[in-house]
Order: sequence, then C-alpha cells, then structure tokens
Amino acid sequence: MERLTTLDASFLYLEKPDNPMHVAGVLVLEPSTGGLDALASLVEARLPLVPRYRQRVLEVPGHLANPVWADDPDFDVEYHVRRSAVPRPGTQAQLLDLVSRVVARPLDRNRPLWELYLVEGLPEGRVAVITKTHPALVDGLGTVDIGQVLLDDSPDAFLPEPEHWRPRPLPGALRLVGQAVEEYVQRPSAVVQTARHAVTDARATGARLTSAAGGAVRAARSALFPAPHSPLNAVSGSQRRVAVARAELDDVKRVRKAHGGTVNDVLLTVVTGALRDWLLSRGQAVVGSTSVRALVPVSVQDEGEEVPGTRVSSYLVDLPVGEPNPRVRLARLSFAMRGVSQHGRSVGADTLIALTGFAPPTLHALGARAARGLSRRMANLVVTNVPGPQVPLYAAGARMLEVFPVVPLAPGQGLSVGITSYDGRVFFGLNADRDGVGDVDVLADLIEQELAGLVETAG
Repeated sequence: MERLTTLDASFLYLEKPDNPMHVAGVLVLEPSTGGLDALASLVEARLPLVPRYRQRVLEVPGHLANPVWADDPDFDVEYHVRRSAVPRPGTQAQLLDLVSRVVARPLDRNRPLWELYLVEGLPEGRVAVITKTHPALVDGLGTVDIGQVLLDDSPDAFLPEPEHWRPRPLPGALRLVGQAVEEYVQRPSAVVQTARHAVTDARATGARLTSAAGGAVRAARSALFPAPHSPLNAVSGSQRRVAVARAELDDVKRVRKAHGGTVNDVLLTVVTGALRDWLLSRGQAVVGSTSVRALVPVSVQDEGEEVPGTRVSSYLVDLPVGEPNPRVRLARLSFAMRGVSQHGRSVGADTLIALTGFAPPTLHALGARAARGLSRRMANLVVTNVPGPQVPLYAAGARMLEVFPVVPLAPGQGLSVGITSYDGRVFFGLNADRDGVGDVDVLADLIEQELAGLVETAG
C-alpha cells in the first residue's frame, strides 16, 4: 500500500459532484487496420506501464490518515475502456456534444480513477479517443496520464502481450487503522495535520495546495486585489460544453518573428483578443482598463533540480482585453510573462518533449493540479499551454491527426482553455460551464479569427 500525499488527497476532498476535476483529452486518429479492437488491446497491453491505473483509493476509517492506493480486486478493463459512436454524418459538433457529456460525469471513486472512450462513426473512418484522468493519479512524470502511454513514434511499434495481473488482497479496516497508528507513533505531528486535511478545513487545504503548487503566491501583487468581475465567473452548474479551435504553428511563429515575444506570448494574445471580441458580442462594457485575470501554469526548473519540467508553477496574468491594438496586447503580455524567469527558469519546449516523448496530457494534468487551490476571487479562468512533438505519433498503427486538451473548471469559473501544439499545428480545447458560457463555440471561432488578424499584421 502507498499512502496518498496530503496534496493528492486534497484533490479528492475539494472535488464536488457538480464540479469534477478530471483532465480530459480528445485524440483524433486515422482509420486503424485493427479498428477499435486494436486500440482496446493496446490499452490493456500498456497498463503495466502505469500500475496505479489498476489501483483504487481506500479511505482510512475515521479519517485517521490520508487514504491509500490499493489494488482493485474487481478491476475490469472493459469498464474503463468503453466503446461509443456518433450518429451519421459524424460531424465535429456531434463529437463535441458527446465529449461534453462525458466530461461532465464524475469518475467513480470506488474504481481506479480513469476512463477511456473509443468513438467511431467519424468521417473517412476516423476514430476519436476520449480520455479522463483524475489529477490525483498524475503526481509527476513518474505516474503519467493514460493518453501518454498509448502513442508511439512509429506505426510499427511492438505491442507486448498483456501480462497476467494478480491483485494483492485489499487491506481490512484493522490493518488500515493499525498502519495509521504506527505512522503516528513515528511522526506524532501528523495527527493534527491529517485531521485538518481530511474533514474539517477545506479552505486550509486549498491554501496549502496553492502553496504546494508554488506559483500563485509569487504573483502576490496581483493576488492582493480580487479578479475583475466577469461573466466568466458566473455560478457554475454541473453540465459542460466543449469547443475546439485550430491554428498553424508556422502562423504563430510568423507573428512572434514580426512582433517579438514567445510562442506562448502570441497564444495568450490570441486568447486575449478572442475574449475581448466575445465580451463585446455579449454587450459587456469594454474600456481601455478592462482586463481578465488568467492563471497560467508554467513548467519550471530551479537551479540544482536534476529533472527539468516536473514542477509546474502557476502565475496570475492580467489579460488586457481592453487594449484594441493586437500588437500592443502582445507587447504587454510579453512583458508580463517575462516575470516568470525571475522566480524559476521556465522549461523550453524541446526539453519538455525530450522528457517523455509526448508529455502534454501529463503536463496539462499537472497544470490543473497547480491551479486547483485558487478561488474565483484570484482568477477568472485558467489557460494551460503545453508544447508537443512536431512529428507524427501513432496509436495501434493509426496516425494521430489532432489532439485537444480539456482542462477542468476551477470552482466558480466558467471557462478553461487548454492549448497543445503537435505536428505543425496548434490545438485549443475550451471547456465551459453550459449555463454560464453556453456560447463557447463563438469564442472558439473568435480564436481562429484573432490569429488570422495577427498574421495579417505580420505581413
């Protein structure tokens, strides 16, 4: 048995039925010669690479200690790998409607905290893979997102035979309590800390989560003032609506070359301009000083750290939606993001990709972990951007064409934006509260229009 860390446990304690915090992803694949059966077999064969995906969370009686990870004796891979289809003609809107409904449903706490949907019925025989993973599972690059282990850099990657797995017996209540008491004898100070985390002090848990994530406290000047009032912070319901946008990475680089900044700065500028137009389309007052505060997780490395990129810090950035000139918006955001290097060296795209090949699913999950402890008073939305490899990847021989991250909503927030670059393109996944930001598809269209306008300014 392995005990959940206080940080991992806090993700479970803070989650509510109407506000699930799993990280999702949508992968669109070319037709596979083996069809859905080949993809299902691939998942089963790769499970030994992520042992925790066959473990469930066990609570300690009386909340005497943090929960533990234990093998699930009733593990059924067919429960976690589900098959679905969209009706003809299999449009993007139909697929995203399915994704929205899947994302809105919480994971079953009595089973391993992940699900994967294989979806057929798309045009040209393509297949979509929808992944759902709880951030409590993803505690670093040692325990990665399920979507990360499915992809290979070759269509002819070796597929091992599924291993025979024999779960260890579940520990009984007496053993769980006895182990907790033994730990307390060795570390008496843990008693008060565990009780506070487990049952009575969710706010303190969130505060400690923010501290452990390490980022928001560094933006102390911004945190002194509440986030601006915004329709993005409407009271959130339990239903979601997912939208997507696409861009060419070369277009983003053209803008960066013409106007300065980084690729991340340009993408933030695109999101900012789209938010400006979206607010105006809703009849919101937008003046020169209007801003929207985003929480931007950044993979960082301090001096002396051996493994780069495994720590994600969150930074509060005021997006200048009141600025009508896109080039001035880019300059302001470049200046704001430059402050990241003052507190921890940001890790470049090449380094992140070299770590594990295809890190975006895991690093988006780490970004969600870093953002979870923040209240809506501190930020209006979360924007994660994780670069991916610029070469094709394959799952069961089928080439991955697109990948859209779906980042969970923080409490009281109506929108999150996940961005991933892959194989020469940039993919935006927008997850929105269905009641508060039901027109998120409009915002997705505006993202593509905003980038087109910036490309024109770059000549």
